[in-house]
Amino acid sequence: MTTQAVRSRRLAWRLASLALSLTGLVAPPAQAAWQLEPSRSWLEATVIEITPTGPVPRRHRVRELSGHLDADGTLRLPLRLNQTDVLERLGPLPPWLEGMTERPLATLVTRLPPARLDGLAVGESLTETLTFRVDAEGVRRQEPLALRFTCEAVDRIRVANAERIAVDGRELMANPTLRTVLLLLGYEQIGDEVPVTLEATLVDR
Repeated sequence: MTTQAVRSRRLAWRLASLALSLTGLVAPPAQAAWQLEPSRSWLEATVIEITPTGPVPRRHRVRELSGHLDADGTLRLPLRLNQTDVLERLGPLPPWLEGMTERPLATLVTRLPPARLDGLAVGESLTETLTFRVDAEGVRRQEPLALRFTCEAVDRIRVANAERIAVDGRELMANPTLRTVLLLLGYEQIGDEVPVTLEATLVDR
């Protein structure tokens, strides 16, 4: 190989290396893969049972919330019977209800651009009013919910209510599946409002 050929090959390698370096400099930063940490994500609802002696508040929890933000910021939260404390209170279910434990009673769907979370510095918070769509047995309903996102670490964000949240108790009783569960728990009549508290943690995986 001639000296000129060696020099040409070395120049080609240098140009290739330079091109790769420039590519790395201009490449867009990787987006965080935010998803809920089930062990630290739950919903708590206070059902007001109407009894002959007056209203009695009873708390129920939906634990192990799971879901992740898609590239477009869509988050889906399926809520299943086996995530609740209902099974602990009821004991063994009748055979005709056993198949319900894994099936979503409802699915919450919302959108939040991941870039909004990626831009939070540790210790910083932001409040967003998100539109949640509730899909339950073919019935769709939309509700705006104000949530506070607090960055606790570079890879961890805490999510909580930014204001009071309440679900319409009459709509819960109108849903055939939920009404069945409430009746099994002994609730023949409940209050018009069911206050809900959200505590969740998003982690970058």
